[in-house]
This record gives sequence, C-alpha cells and structure tokens, in this order.
Amino acid sequence: MARNTRQPSLDAPRGRSGMLSRNPQPSSDRFGRFSEAFARGMGTSGFLIGMTVFVAVWLLWNSLAPVALQFDPRATNFTLLTLILSLQASYAAPLILLAQNRQDDRDRVQIEQDRQRAERNLADTEYLAREIVALRMAVTDAQNEALTKDLLRAELKAALEKLDQPGGSHA
Repeated sequence: MARNTRQPSLDAPRGRSGMLSRNPQPSSDRFGRFSEAFARGMGTSGFLIGMTVFVAVWLLWNSLAPVALQFDPRATNFTLLTLILSLQASYAAPLILLAQNRQDDRDRVQIEQDRQRAERNLADTEYLAREIVALRMAVTDAQNEALTKDLLRAELKAALEKLDQPGGSHA
C-alpha cells in the first residue's frame, strides 16, 4: 500500500507546482542553486580583485603589446572587452535577481514561522499569567476565607433589612 506521505514543510520556499516541499523540481532547483552560488561569488572581494586584474591585464596587453599581437586594439576602443563585460552584466543581473527572489521566499517562510512561534509564546504566557492569578486568588481566599464569608453574610443581611423596610427599594 504505497501512499504519498509528502507533508508540506514551512522551511522550504514554494516550488513551481504551488506546493510546499523539501524536494522541488530538480531542474529548477539546480538552476536556483547555481544562481545563488553565482550571486554569492560575484559579491566577494576575490571576484572584484580578479575582475580588476583581468581588465587591467586586458587593457595593458592591448595597449602596450605590439600591434600584431593585440586582439582588441585601443584604436577600436576595446570593443571586444566592452562586449564581454556587457554580456557578463546581462547574465549577472537576472541571476542575482533570481537568487534574491529565492532568498525572499525563504525569508517569508521564516517570518511566518517566527510569527506562529510568537503567537504560541504569547498564548503560553497568557495562560501562565492566568494560572498565577488563579493560584494567588486561591491562596488569598484560603487565608481570608472566614473573613470573606462573614463579610458576605453581613452585606446580605444589610441588603435584606433595607428591602424589608417600608420605603426600601425593590429594584
């Protein structure tokens, strides 16, 4: 008897199918992980230093090397370098946005879990506060039980006498 026992999980972002699951579609998940790794890599000082060194070497080679060895001459305003950097930027921007969207999904799930946890903590705290008040009242009543009964009897007796008087209120 094989049953589908996949339970929705709030610690994973929604997949394309609209269901919460720990194992989203492998192809989209693989690409998502790639985009996050790419964005993480681009946000490092190592990437910036490497890109700076690459561009500097490119510019120096194509400026100072003999004209016969230059592959992107200064005379053409480094057209190939411009194209390569534009291509890199055109792929980097959507991949970074995809990584941010995935992080937003995880943050939304975490916020929902935090909200539910806060609600449970509030309910537990309110319950404990009510229990403490009930215990205090029980202890106070136990200590003042005779006084409370006597006071109640006296109040009731005074109210009855007031009602029995000829001009007493009957409301």
